[in-house]
Amino acid sequence: MNGFEWVNATSVEEAVLRAPGAVVKAGGIDLMDLMKERIIAPSRLVNLRTVQGLDRVAEVPAGAANAPGARSADLSIGPLVTLARVAADPTIQQRYRALADACGHAATPQIRNAATIGGNLLQRPRCWYFRSEEFACRKKGGTTCFAQNGESAYHAIFDNTLCAAVHASSAACALVAHGATLEIAGANGRRSARLDEFFTPAGKAVERENTLGPGEIVTAIRLPPPAPGAASSYVKLSEKESFDWPLVEVAAVIEQAGGTCTRASIVVGAVAHAPLRLTGVERALAGKRIDEAAAIAASQRATIGATPTRDNGYKVQLVEVAVKRAILAAAAPHGPSTAGGAR
Repeated sequence: MNGFEWVNATSVEEAVLRAPGAVVKAGGIDLMDLMKERIIAPSRLVNLRTVQGLDRVAEVPAGAANAPGARSADLSIGPLVTLARVAADPTIQQRYRALADACGHAATPQIRNAATIGGNLLQRPRCWYFRSEEFACRKKGGTTCFAQNGESAYHAIFDNTLCAAVHASSAACALVAHGATLEIAGANGRRSARLDEFFTPAGKAVERENTLGPGEIVTAIRLPPPAPGAASSYVKLSEKESFDWPLVEVAAVIEQAGGTCTRASIVVGAVAHAPLRLTGVERALAGKRIDEAAAIAASQRATIGATPTRDNGYKVQLVEVAVKRAILAAAAPHGPSTAGGAR
């Protein structure tokens, strides 16, 4: 690991001022891995933990776009809030169950108590070719995706022709499904970005995973109030019940009126360069009374367009299974959590 300058920022403005040419540190879980693996070698680290106000969960006035009759307040989550706090927060558990479950099933208890939700969203892919200094893959400026003809059991089955790395964030699917936006500060001022537009497909920017500009810092994650009749769920299928990366994960938000689905938001992760919105599944659910048959029929649309590699064809079936479970769990929100291993 290289030597570096350490800066304890005392405000967002100072952090932005010192950020150009530096790497911003929140929890530091992925950052330390990247430095040890020689993927990055920053000359300066800007520590955000010394900035007050970035570790709060608070209600704020709702945006004008919220549906009539919905709750009157958005929920703002600071980027330094740990995954453990997100999982345990009673407001998040009540309103955004998919997010609470996603954060509660990420990594290990020790990591969840140190890792921040901002760092989780911005972490780099865990592809072993990208992480190894021996492979100059496309994501590192090379000309080859070594997973195409190499070991690809945990890689993408969608949008994988240029880069087969999958998005690594455990919270991203749930936040996209819940309609989250990011508040971002930079040298040119502050801006907001819808999370479903913030993450980038491989074909748009193979060397990066999001649209965060140089020197920009995420200052808050903002969740709109849930619509009347809305409930959510999160399903994670993995090889082990204990700590493991997901093989497939799905977040579902289902809005119902009179027992009929009026709107659905279904997002799948660990299968593409970015969290993938399953619009075909959502359309199949609209106007339907959700039961086992409807969930199966909708889930069969989840893998249209999949292009699995030599080693990961099994993910096609897992996606359909996870989507079906997530739909049924969200339609019956008081049932048991379906996050966990592939059982």
